[in-house]
Amino acid sequence: MKFRPTALVLGLAAAATLVAGCAGMMEAPVPVLKDGELALPADYKTWPKFLSAVQRPDAKQVREIYMNPVAAKATAAGGFANGSVFVMENYAAKAKADGTLETGPDGKLVKGDLLRAFVMGKNKGWGEDVPEALRNGNWVYASYLGNGQKGPEPGAACRGCHTPLKDKDFVFRYDEHFAQKGK
Repeated sequence: MKFRPTALVLGLAAAATLVAGCAGMMEAPVPVLKDGELALPADYKTWPKFLSAVQRPDAKQVREIYMNPVAAKATAAGGFANGSVFVMENYAAKAKADGTLETGPDGKLVKGDLLRAFVMGKNKGWGEDVPEALRNGNWVYASYLGNGQKGPEPGAACRGCHTPLKDKDFVFRYDEHFAQKGK
């Protein structure tokens, strides 16, 4: 048998390609996060909007809600998959000198300063460390101030508001989003 270096090189290259392909198919382990540990994604403003310019005159706020591409694939029937992340920006509604809220030509509140950004993420094993009465599936929560620093709000505050939304995958405005999406 004659030694063929070309065959050996081609065989090694094929084996390396196979190993690399298999490694790419394996899922990287996702760290289990707790409330307050979810980072504010740097690129969230490039994500699709869940809802835009949500009017909250009762809270004197305007909200912008973004969802990552994983969440954007959700359906009303299936809910949001693990890996879904939402960011909700809360802006102060601008006020006039007399204290009434300013509205634009469209009749909507005008955004002022960014007050907070809340992050909500879902993944396997997340949120298992909280008491049963406050568990919201696999969702965890974090808050950030308008300047990007960690907010003081405990995850329990977010959980308390989201808990009644069990039939909506613990997501506010679920029906409104899917009605606009048409699914």
